[in-house]
Amino acid sequence: MKLVVVSAGLSVPSSTRLLADRLAAATGSYTSVDVQVVELRDLAVEIAHNFTSGFPGRALSAALEAVTEADGLIVVTPVFSASYSGLFKSFFDVLDQDALTGKPVLIAATGGSARHSLVLEHALRPLFAYLRAVVVPTAVYAASEDWGAEGLAERIDRAAGELGRLMEGLGSGAGAVRRAEVADTAGAADKADAADKADASVVVDTDTAAAIAPRSLNGALASADRFTVIPFEQQLAALRP
Repeated sequence: MKLVVVSAGLSVPSSTRLLADRLAAATGSYTSVDVQVVELRDLAVEIAHNFTSGFPGRALSAALEAVTEADGLIVVTPVFSASYSGLFKSFFDVLDQDALTGKPVLIAATGGSARHSLVLEHALRPLFAYLRAVVVPTAVYAASEDWGAEGLAERIDRAAGELGRLMEGLGSGAGAVRRAEVADTAGAADKADAADKADASVVVDTDTAAAIAPRSLNGALASADRFTVIPFEQQLAALRP
């Protein structure tokens, strides 16, 4: 499976990239993945040009395609002004709005203070919920004091495990079959509903139908299943004095 890591770190070396690499490595211990890293720092100029021209450059186009075709994503941003960076947001602004639908995403962020940790729940999670991604329950925030301290490794491992299992579940053949069956069932339900509306019939409980239906229908109702379709005109006729 293909795992794409989107890192919005600006410095070299970058704690944002370091966290992204550790999350990717941990995910690889739970499921077999081919990892591709997208460094947004290298795409900043093309992202800006995309806003003014409406067309992505070659490197940005390749990055957008990689994210769209990925089986799972890890997205990591530094915290600027108590939220994700403008570069991070701009990249997902130029991405097609349907590209992340149903896609597993692990969100993470880095910052200088632990006080910014709620950026994950107040900014990143709503963003990817809007994009209809499937965000794993555990998000990872790494403040400056977290590096080398207890707790960060455990959070990384827990989040990576959730992403790996989610990627396997959504990417399995059984999962695809189940999604197809759900779609077929929904389509059949829509067709049945349209047919009911076309002939003005409704489904009623057999006991209720027996009480309101004409005597000529009682025999048919007695031999029917729990629910029977009674044309609406016949129900009205049964209710008339």
